[in-house]
Amino acid sequence: MTKKVELMKRLINTYTFLLAATASLLLGGCSKKIDEAFLNPNASVRVPIEQILPGVIGNFVGSSSAAGSSYGTAYDGLYVGRYVQFWATNTSGSQYDQMGGVTGASDLLGSVWAMHYYGMGQNLNKIIEWGTEEEKWDYVGVGLAIRAWSMLTLTNMYGEAPVRDAFNTSKLTFNYDEQPLIYDTVRSIARQAVTYLERTDGNVGKGNLAIADAFFNGGDVNKWKKFAYAVIARSFNHLTNKSSYNADSVVKYCDLAMNTNAENAVAKFANTGIAGTSNFFGPIRSNVGTLRQTAFAANLVTGKNSMFTGAYDPRAHYLLREDSTGEITGIVPNKGSSGLPAKNLPFGFWGSGFAVTAAPSSDASARYLFKNGSPFPIITASEIKFIKAEALLRKGSKTEALQAYRQGIELSIDMLRDNYPQAIPAGKEITETSKNEFLANPVVVPAAEDLTLSHIMLQKYIALYGYGFMETWVDMRRYHYIDNDPVTGTQVYADLTVPSGIDLFVNNNGKLVYRARPRYNSEYIYNVDELQRIGALELDYHTKEQWFTIPQ
Repeated sequence: MTKKVELMKRLINTYTFLLAATASLLLGGCSKKIDEAFLNPNASVRVPIEQILPGVIGNFVGSSSAAGSSYGTAYDGLYVGRYVQFWATNTSGSQYDQMGGVTGASDLLGSVWAMHYYGMGQNLNKIIEWGTEEEKWDYVGVGLAIRAWSMLTLTNMYGEAPVRDAFNTSKLTFNYDEQPLIYDTVRSIARQAVTYLERTDGNVGKGNLAIADAFFNGGDVNKWKKFAYAVIARSFNHLTNKSSYNADSVVKYCDLAMNTNAENAVAKFANTGIAGTSNFFGPIRSNVGTLRQTAFAANLVTGKNSMFTGAYDPRAHYLLREDSTGEITGIVPNKGSSGLPAKNLPFGFWGSGFAVTAAPSSDASARYLFKNGSPFPIITASEIKFIKAEALLRKGSKTEALQAYRQGIELSIDMLRDNYPQAIPAGKEITETSKNEFLANPVVVPAAEDLTLSHIMLQKYIALYGYGFMETWVDMRRYHYIDNDPVTGTQVYADLTVPSGIDLFVNNNGKLVYRARPRYNSEYIYNVDELQRIGALELDYHTKEQWFTIPQ
């Protein structure tokens, strides 16, 4: 009888735990009772950290697991890309084309949340914990660098979020921390990452790190250090609206980050013909069938934007798609075909006609990030140069700012030419001549005294097109989408027209989007009191400005 009672107690404890774990993505740890009663049937409880890191790296873009799918930046990027007008839906009526937030019991725009707390969450904790015990300092450093990147991405997406309580498995609800603390924590973690990555003692070795790092940095700790420094550079750059903004800090960490395309942080794919090994934007994954490039993006690279009038960008046919006449055009968000003649409707990113949304059986006509095996940049040297150029311009160092700005354009062009040459129309390939002519055009690269924030931010927009949706959204919100350059008096994002009137989502109450709400199937199920405290139950919560965007 005693044994039956003990068994019943064990079953009750197990059931209670499973209910709690289901209620929260944040409860990644298992109690001792679960560990004893139900050992992992697929592997020992403790597994080599070399087996954990590949799945974590998969979350940079988009990974899947038995407990959920599409954790990473790319799925949310489908919607954030609409906020920044990378693309829009080929029909009208999309609330995201209208800068709307998520409504109802939906996990849309919750993938970054799940990535940080679930997909990476306890997995990174174990890499750091077990890596420390095993003196695999390179793995510890990599884990910390990823955690810093993930946390910065998280807060830029959602604002307030759990940090101090995040992985406390004794709790069922979690307090949200304010953004200043999160930013400070990001920098602290990134600096710790560098400290561990610099260690050469213990069981450190490029060959062993490369086992798990084959699809990112190939076991190169110097590239991981530059990645960590890039995260710090981003964090300082985001604070241009704050009195504490320090251009020198931005420049310092830009110089320590990646400065050549060989140092770019890029996610790669095995591309074995199944969804889990291919690019999230490729035909196999079938995620971008309804998306078409916007007029804002098209005009920037075809010389129709007022900032770059007449300057046809050699990157145009690498980044965007032609219409049936071979010209590059774009649509207006929430306007469907936008009044364009049928012959001028842009093709989809896989090369099919404007109205075709089904994925093709082959990616032969796709290009750039939209092929099944295309590498997906996470942070590039081009981005770092534009960050540096903005800081130097704000500092008043115009000559140095111009140099960094020009380097940013050149690195972007070279990356496309070297890494994405597929399916480019004949005669539209980037050549050394077309590259040099573009860089010599004073409309694009002016004299140092004529360089403006518009030059820098618009060229950065082009360089990050397609992959840098999260960072571009940070930039646009820093400039409140339509802020004017205080020096020139003209809009920094020249010619950007944001949705208004009936084209702005009804729940916005006339305001633009500044954040996503926390993931529904964790926070809105069990953490309601905390959501109430921060205002996340309001229908227009997505329009509440984040700390980093508010001037003070």
